[in-house]
Amino acid sequence: MNHYETVFILTPVLSDAQVKETVEAVKAELEKRGATIINEEAWGMKKLAYPIEKKSTGFYFLLEFDGEGAVVKKLETYFRRQDRVIRFITVKNDKYAAEYAAKRRSLKAPKTEEA
Repeated sequence: MNHYETVFILTPVLSDAQVKETVEAVKAELEKRGATIINEEAWGMKKLAYPIEKKSTGFYFLLEFDGEGAVVKKLETYFRRQDRVIRFITVKNDKYAAEYAAKRRSLKAPKTEEA
């Protein structure tokens, strides 16, 4: 299994419910194809570097997952068919990038207080 990260941008005209619905649909598509989701991050609405489809902002999301190479092809086909997704990129991580991602997740995890 390979470790992948995908970042996708959703159109800014969506409501919060539509954004959550779209992210859940993407996760369901990955799980349907046999991928294991490791981490998800909502980066929020950010300004785009250049206008895309006459929009200057978008909702950014990051998903980390383990899966086979065929999963990426199916995921990107799914993204191309969605009107809500305006941009996406998927990157295969080598072992060093996977270690860095794991370290970043552990630093971001909430710390529990010992009593």
